[in-house]
Amino acid sequence: MIISRTPYRLSFFGGGTDHPSWYKVNESLVISTTIDKYCYVTLRNLPPFFNFNYRLRYFKKEEVNLVNQIKHPVIRECLKLFSYKKGIDLSYIGDIPAMSGVGSSSAFTVSMVNALNTLIGNHSTKRELANSALKIEQDILKENVGSQDQISCSFGGFNIINFHKNKFDVNPISINSNATKAIEDSVFLLFTGITRNSEKIAKSQIDNIPKSTEILKEMNQLAVQARDMVVSSNFDIKKFGKMMHYQWTLKKNLNIKSSNNLIDKIYKQGIESGAYGGKIIGAGGGGFVLFICNKKAKKKLAEIFKRYLILPIKFEYTGSQIVYYSHS
Repeated sequence: MIISRTPYRLSFFGGGTDHPSWYKVNESLVISTTIDKYCYVTLRNLPPFFNFNYRLRYFKKEEVNLVNQIKHPVIRECLKLFSYKKGIDLSYIGDIPAMSGVGSSSAFTVSMVNALNTLIGNHSTKRELANSALKIEQDILKENVGSQDQISCSFGGFNIINFHKNKFDVNPISINSNATKAIEDSVFLLFTGITRNSEKIAKSQIDNIPKSTEILKEMNQLAVQARDMVVSSNFDIKKFGKMMHYQWTLKKNLNIKSSNNLIDKIYKQGIESGAYGGKIIGAGGGGFVLFICNKKAKKKLAEIFKRYLILPIKFEYTGSQIVYYSHS
């Protein structure tokens, strides 16, 4: 039996510029971190006592005999990609609801690849995990997804990710840096209670890329400025938050579906209550709202938003891992 654990991610800057249709011809830089909330995939060979070959448990349950009968697209295509012929017993659980903007879909893909590779007897590097997840989601399934989630969930940590043509570089920011500590302490994460299909929202954004060149260039320039701040010895969390606030206004102009009346109301209340800035996490339309604020504002926001789920988090630095492996 194998258990793989993969963290979810928060993206601060550069989201929207991480789609291949943009970064293959333009500059792209993303600043993101993984957090101490995870998805787990438990995988083993199915014992030969059942009248089916594949037992899968996620938010649905599948018991089928042929790979092509598997409805879950990622599981089906992973088995095909790695030419795995034996029956499997798989279960999936997550610390955070799916479709909430923290990269849960890609975290599952990375976990699935990691677990299946280990079952086969292979060892994957972080880069190989990310590339396999990108291949499955973008090339095979043709999903409307960017490239930061697969990389962030595979590598783990607080990173600056540069995309250029068909390549990416991951530059980690030390756990001991002034910026890392300041940002981690300032994060206030609120769950709107809305889960949504991010692919539909992302498709709208991708379709808008040809006519959104100037906005995307400005978003990338903001990410570059944020990078320079993060690596500076004089990091300013207030300025970082206000830059996020401006980025959120750009993102709403990039894709009208990224926000709605509830999100706008929550965000307005947060800013009026002392947050420096913030954004919706992921494609938008629901999920989590992230605010950057000092301790005083955090307490005020906790009181104002007490009817919502407030999620305390810490940054994590391990990425996808095999946390249990037994031959028996």
